[in-house]
Amino acid sequence: MPRYLGPSCRLCRREGMKLMLKGDRCLGNKCAIMKKKLPPGQLPRRRRKVSEYGMQLREKQKVKRYYGLFEKQFKRYFEIASRRKGITGEILLVLLEQRLDNVVFRMHFASSRAMARQLVRHGHVLVNGKKVDIPSYFVRESDEVEIKEKSKKLIPILESMKSESKVGTVPWIEVNPDNLKGKFLYLPKREEIDLPVNEQIIVELYSK
Repeated sequence: MPRYLGPSCRLCRREGMKLMLKGDRCLGNKCAIMKKKLPPGQLPRRRRKVSEYGMQLREKQKVKRYYGLFEKQFKRYFEIASRRKGITGEILLVLLEQRLDNVVFRMHFASSRAMARQLVRHGHVLVNGKKVDIPSYFVRESDEVEIKEKSKKLIPILESMKSESKVGTVPWIEVNPDNLKGKFLYLPKREEIDLPVNEQIIVELYSK
């Protein structure tokens, strides 16, 4: 499946929520969601009733685009979640939060998850003192994530750290902005994950 190369803001408008695809732009008044309320290409007219499948598909697309995944990747995470004990939908979101590229983004070392993936792939990120260049690497409880010493002066990273004062960090992650180092404290609970989706609908979609 080819990667989407169109306007990022178009995806946010299609899903009707901020997917945080363009860093600080998503936090300001220039965000497309603030300017255009309708989905792309849709005229201001009465909307058709969405089918059950349509609702399930949209919820899945929201999560996929939020974390920047392909369908094959997303389905693999669902299969892992379905094999574990507990509520499948909640386990799925926790697994996605454990991805290294997501953790780097949550620590504000990158302004978007796409940038975080690039930092990881280029070898700028260390986990417990060792270089890890796999964006899908699972970060576990008590793991320490940091930017390697030679990369700490990169302008994109320093610029990204400025956004921490605007949105703060999530409770399951501890960050030391001076040393560009953070710690994954614990696995988050569903109510702590700031993603407004109904994950149970996604479970129903894949369970057919």
